[in-house]
This record gives sequence, structure tokens and C-alpha cells, in this order.
Amino acid sequence: MKLFTNDDIRAIEQHTLQSEAITSMSLVERTGEAVAAEIAARFRPTRRTVVFAGPGNNGADALVTAYYLIQRGFNPVVYLFNIGGNALRNDCKRCRDLLLSKAPGVELNQIVKTFDTPDLGPSDLVVDGLFGSGLREPLSGGFMSLVRYINESGARVVSIDMPSGMFAEWNRQGQERNMVHAHLTLAVQFPRIAFFFADNADVVGTWKVLDIGLSHDAIEKTKTNFHLIEEAEIRSLLHRRKPFCSKADFGSALLVAGRYGMVGASVLAAGGALRSGVGKLTVFGPQCAFPIVQTAVPDALFESDDDKLRITDIRVDHEYKAIGVGPGIGTAEVTVGAVEALFQRSRKPLLIDADALNCIARRPSMLDKIPLLSVITPHAAEFDRIFGEHTTEESRLLKALEVSRYYNILILLKGHYAKLVRPDGKVYINSSGTPAMATAGSGDVLSGIITGLMAQGYKPEVSAIMAAFIHGKAGELAAADNGVFGTQASDIVRAVGPAIESIMTGESNM
Repeated sequence: MKLFTNDDIRAIEQHTLQSEAITSMSLVERTGEAVAAEIAARFRPTRRTVVFAGPGNNGADALVTAYYLIQRGFNPVVYLFNIGGNALRNDCKRCRDLLLSKAPGVELNQIVKTFDTPDLGPSDLVVDGLFGSGLREPLSGGFMSLVRYINESGARVVSIDMPSGMFAEWNRQGQERNMVHAHLTLAVQFPRIAFFFADNADVVGTWKVLDIGLSHDAIEKTKTNFHLIEEAEIRSLLHRRKPFCSKADFGSALLVAGRYGMVGASVLAAGGALRSGVGKLTVFGPQCAFPIVQTAVPDALFESDDDKLRITDIRVDHEYKAIGVGPGIGTAEVTVGAVEALFQRSRKPLLIDADALNCIARRPSMLDKIPLLSVITPHAAEFDRIFGEHTTEESRLLKALEVSRYYNILILLKGHYAKLVRPDGKVYINSSGTPAMATAGSGDVLSGIITGLMAQGYKPEVSAIMAAFIHGKAGELAAADNGVFGTQASDIVRAVGPAIESIMTGESNM
């Protein structure tokens, strides 16, 4: 699914109006009816409902929503902010007049000067239509105070299109307490880019997209750098296996993983690679890992370092289609040197994760030696160790866009809505996953899946986003069997194969 900026969406709306020969009021009508239907499906009409409508397009949507709520048995109290008496946009003014004429009994309070805040409590429903995507500056003054009061009231809040006070893309200027904290955000036609940052989770709440029939032709033709990856797209990328095939058709991979006390990372990464379908897998690790890997993962070959406890010299004695390095290897100085030497010798993209990233943090000059289009997969702390401290997920993504382009590498920012950043500025956001995956070793499984897919011939960027989705889907299946609290990384490994099968057939096993 394409994700668009505000400017893109405005252009798509204009194309829709022209191609269908309709007015902007038609889109307001569609929006208000869709929002009201969604609210009526979730809340009872007996619940006290308060609608806050701003002077612009978002306010127009709110007024039409109020009308359709009345048609569904609700009795909303409406507050329309018309500060100074002449602040309403044309569509908002029309919607006010239509509401008064079609629902003459409605309690519509126009705020021209002073405003007595209504009493709100946990049993109330608030429909937030103050400010939508047209907002250009953070809220201040009376609107800021109103938003804070709504948040403190404990009322259930439904925001139309997006929570008032939040910007659709970047929110570096805004403070969270000055944004409406919605329990449900009903996005019009598209989710907004800001929805996919952890920083905004408490503001957006649960979100759902309402289709108001914007032009499919305009959507197709509008280019964007942001994409939400969904199951159908992964299904189209997965190669089906022919009846006459052998392990030689599915590549060979090398995983450099493990040290004394961390051989479990080797086992989990190997499991992820093998379950992803790689033809042949070799694990390279210290001698102490040999009996564990050969026992826990007998399907994998094992190549041993000369050292018993840690990796000191990464020998690549065979030709591999893909190499992954990092899970559990530690950051001893000799290991850092071995990873740097691997970077210098490699002529193909690598998968670089976990302690290999921490090795880079210890020796930043290694960044210049990473093979082009390699995939690095940092979680927030690993990213910050290399590229500097960041206080928000948004700022981390902006930095990733910068360094991906500079070093010509692919960066998969791990976490909920994992984001793959390409050197050309494209960002692919993963839609699968579950909080059950917040468990030790989960990232090692992902490393194995990416390496396994790269070995099977998928391009590094395709491997990374496919693996993120498969990994998330496997986590969902594992959680269905073991619960959100009881899921372990080894459960995710076992679910990788069923996840791929589920994606390819389009049938959920949950």
C-alpha cells in the first residue's frame, strides 16, 4: 500500500473532484457518513456524545458526522469554533447551515468569543474534529487548553482523520500533551506516515482507514517514497517451488554466530535460515559451539574457529550465496578485527546484525568498509551506538535515510512497524507482528531468515522486507499457540515454515 504526504493526498482529492465532476462537499459527505457508521458500530446511542468541530475541513467532517449520528439515534452536543464570527471555511459554513436546517433540534453551540468547557468524564464519547491534516503550527492558547482538558477528562475519544494537534508526517515541533489522545483514529482513505512511529502511539490509539472512494487512477499515478508492506505483496514476491528441484536450487548460506555463553543465538539464527528454505547452511563459530549446534540443528554444517571460546578469524573456505554475521559473537577486540577483515574481503552484500553492529560501534571506521547494499538490522539501541543518540523513532528514521544514502547500505530499523530504508530514499514499512515477539533471540531468528532468503537469490532489499513480514507472521502464529506472554524465539522459528505457507496460500492458520 502506498503511503502519501499531505500534499500528495490533496492532489489526489483534486483529481477525484475533477474526474468525477463533483464538489468538495461530496467528499465531506462521504467522510461524515463513514465516520458516523463506524462510531455507531462501536458505541451505543445512549452514550453522551460531544462533537468538537474546528473552522476548517476537519470541522466540516465533524458537522456531517453529527448529522449522521442523529440519524442513527445519537443525540450529540456540538461545539463549533467560529472565533470572531467569520472564521469558518466555506465547506464548514455550508455544513453548519445544513445541520441546522436538516436537524433543527440539534444542540449546536457556536463559539465566537468565550468558551465554557463542558463537563467531560469517562462515560462520555468525544468526536474530535478540531484540526486535521491542514494544521501548520502546533496548537496554542485556548485550543491547546481544550486539548489538554479532553485528554485529562478520561472520555473516549474518536478522532476524524487524525488527532487534533498532530502533524501527518513529522512531529518534531509538537508536544504530545498538546495533541488529542485518541482511543480510535478514523483515517480518511489512507493511514498517515506519523501513525507508524512509536512516538505517536499514545496519540493515535487504534486506527482504521475509511475508504471514501478517491480516484484509483490518481492513487496509482502518484509516486511516493513510503510504502506499507502487506501480505498480498509478499505473496507476489515468493517463488513457488517446482516439482523437480533440489537443495542446489536454493542456495548456500554461511552464518557467523556465537561465542561461549551465547551459542543459543547461533541455534536460533540457524533455525530461521533453515526454516526460510535455504538449500544448505553452514554455521561458523568457536569450537565450544560445535556440539551444541550439531545437536540442536543437525540440518546445518559447522565450521570451527581456531579459538575455543570466541571468533578470532572468519575463514570463508567455500563459495556462499549469502553470509550473515553478528548474532551472539561478542565484541572482543580480536572479534572486532575478524569482522572488519570479513568486510574487507567480501564482494557481495552481507547481512550484518547484533554484535557485528556493536563491533562497528567500537570501531566506526568499519562503516566505510561495509560492502555496498549490505543489510544492517539495528534495534534502537544498536542504531544509536553507531550513529549517535536519538530521543525519538522519527529522528532515528530521518538519520537512517541520511546514512543509508551516504554509505549505500540498506537499514532495517527493527521494532513494531519495522522500516527498511533504501539509499534512494524509499522506506518500506512492515505491517505484520505482535508484542509477543519482544523476547530474547527474536532478532537472531530474523537475521537467519534474511540470510536464508538472500542465499535463495532474492535481492538484499527484497530479502529484508520479505523476512520482516515472514518473521512478524511467524510471531503471530507462535503467539496464537503460546500466548503473548509465553512466546519464545524458538516458537517463532518453528512457525516460520507455516507462516510462509500461510502467506503463499492466502489462508491464515491462526
